[in-house]
Amino acid sequence: MLSLLPSVFQPLRDFLFAPRPLPHRWRLLLLQPIALITYTLKALPYLFKAPFVVYYIPTRRPGESIRALVYNYPSKRTKAFSPSHKRPLHIDIHGGGFIGGTPEYDAPFCDQLAGQTGAIVVSITYRFAPRYTFPAAHDDVDDAFAWLLKNAEEEFGADPRLLTVSGFSAGGNLALAASLGAKDLDGKSRVLGAVTFYTPGLTGAKVDLRLPPEKKRRPPSFPGFDLLWFMLPLFDAYAGPKRIQHMQDARMNPTLAPLHQLPKEMLFVIPTVDFLLYEQLQMVERLQHEIKATRQKEESRVEKAVFEGQFHGWLELPSPIIDRSTREEAFKATCDFIKEDRILFRSNSLFHFGYVSTFGTD
Repeated sequence: MLSLLPSVFQPLRDFLFAPRPLPHRWRLLLLQPIALITYTLKALPYLFKAPFVVYYIPTRRPGESIRALVYNYPSKRTKAFSPSHKRPLHIDIHGGGFIGGTPEYDAPFCDQLAGQTGAIVVSITYRFAPRYTFPAAHDDVDDAFAWLLKNAEEEFGADPRLLTVSGFSAGGNLALAASLGAKDLDGKSRVLGAVTFYTPGLTGAKVDLRLPPEKKRRPPSFPGFDLLWFMLPLFDAYAGPKRIQHMQDARMNPTLAPLHQLPKEMLFVIPTVDFLLYEQLQMVERLQHEIKATRQKEESRVEKAVFEGQFHGWLELPSPIIDRSTREEAFKATCDFIKEDRILFRSNSLFHFGYVSTFGTD
C-alpha cells in the first residue's frame, strides 16, 4: 500500500510543482480526490492478502525503476518451482488516460489469467502526463519489456518465447506499441498474442492519437453530456504536445502499424458506448482485410468481442455498478483466447511447462 502513495498524490504534486500550463493545473486539482478514492478502492482488497508480489523493474534512467505486480511469483506458487519447466510470460499494462492509474486496477483480470493459464503475469505501470509527455510512458514500457525478455526466465522461471500481452485503455496503446519494438531477427514481433480492452477509449487512451479526444466521432449510444468534459484537455496532455511531429508514427499510433509487425494473434474487447468505438472497429477491419489479402490466415488472427451497451472502463468498476456477467464473459473470452493452442500451446509446448493440470480449466 505504501508503494502506491507516489501515484495516489501525483495530481497534487503536479498541480504544485509541474511546469505545465495553468489550464491543466486546476484540472489536476479536481483529479486529486478522484485519484484518492479510486486508488483506495482498488488497493484496499489487497491490503492484508494479495495474489501478487510488488517488484521494481529497472529502466534506462539511472536510479529509476518501474513498479510492477508479479502473479505466480515463485514464492507464491502452490507447486514447487522447477527450473526445467518454464511458464509462459504475460505482460499487462493498466489504463488511466495516460494521466494516472495503478497495476491494481487490473488485479482481478491478472489473478484470473494467472490462475487459468499458469503464466507468470507481470502488471506494470509507467510515467504519467501532464508532467511527462510522449514518449515517456512508451519508453518505460519498452524498458520493462526489454528487461523481462532478458531476465524473466532467471528471475521468475518464465519462458520469454511464450510472451503474450494485454492492456486496458491507455495500456492497450502501450502494449501494441511495445510489441512493435520487441522484434525477432526476422523483424517480426516476439509477442505471440495480444488482448486490448477498450483501446482506443473514452479517456483519450487510444490506438490512434492523431486526433484529440473532443474531435472523435461519437456513436449514437453515447450520452449527450459527458460527465468528464472538464478532463478532456488532460486526457490529451500526453500526445497533444508531440502530435504534429509524430502524426505518422506507428509507435504513438499503432493503428498505422502493418500486420507483420504486430502480434500474431489479437483480440479487441470493445464496448459500444465509447466515442472511439469506430477507431477500434476500423483497425480490426483493416487488419482482417490485410490477413485475407496476404493469405496469412494460418499465421495471423484478429478477432473482436463487442459488448453492447457497455462503456469505456466498465470492467474496472465495482460489481454492484455494472452487469457482472459481462465482465465474467469478457475475462473468460480473454483467458480462452490466450490459452488456445495457436498462442501458448503451439508446437505441443503445453507438455513442456510441467503444469498440465492448471491449463484448460476454468
